[in-house]
Amino acid sequence: MSATFPKNLWTSADLALLLDNGNCYEIIDGELLVTRAPHWQHQTICGNFYSQLQAWSQATGLGRACRGVGVIFSDSNDVIPDVVWLSMEKYRTLIDEAGHVRGAPDVGIEVLSSGAEHERRDRPLKLKLYSTQGVLEYWIADWRRQTVEVFRREAGLLKLALTLYREDTLTSPLLLLSPRANF
Repeated sequence: MSATFPKNLWTSADLALLLDNGNCYEIIDGELLVTRAPHWQHQTICGNFYSQLQAWSQATGLGRACRGVGVIFSDSNDVIPDVVWLSMEKYRTLIDEAGHVRGAPDVGIEVLSSGAEHERRDRPLKLKLYSTQGVLEYWIADWRRQTVEVFRREAGLLKLALTLYREDTLTSPLLLLSPRANF
C-alpha cells in the first residue's frame, strides 16, 4: 500500500526566510523555483527591452518600466519577471510600500535562459499564470534563436499573436510603441 503526501506549498512569507545568496526565488502555484544569475547576453536583452520601454514611457508619460521587480499575484504566486511595464493608472494602484507590484502588469517580458527547467518556467508555467492573472501582453525573447513571441489577451486568455525575428520590428497596440527588437 502506498501513501501519497500533499505537496509542500511555498508562500510569499517563506521567501522572506530564505538567505540572500544570489539565487532568484519565485513561487508559481506554491512551487518554489530557484534560478542562478543569468547569462550576460540574457541581461543585455533585458536591458534593451527596459531602455526602449523606459525611454518611451518618459517621452509620453503614459507608464513606467522596471527590471527584475517582484510581482505578487497571491500568497502562492510570487514571481520576478525580467521586465514589466505598467500604465500610470496601474502604477499608482499596484505598487506597494515595499516596491512590489501587487497585481497584473500590463506587459510582462521574460528572456529565456538555457535549460529545460527555465523553458518550463517561462513558457507553460508563467504563460498560464500571467494569462489567468490578467496580464495584457507577455513577450518571450529567445536570444539564442533571436526571436520574440508576443502573446496578447484575446477572449480572456493570452494567445500567441506573432513571432518576430531579428529583422522584424516589435510593435504593440497596447503601447503604441515601435522599439526595434535588438539582439
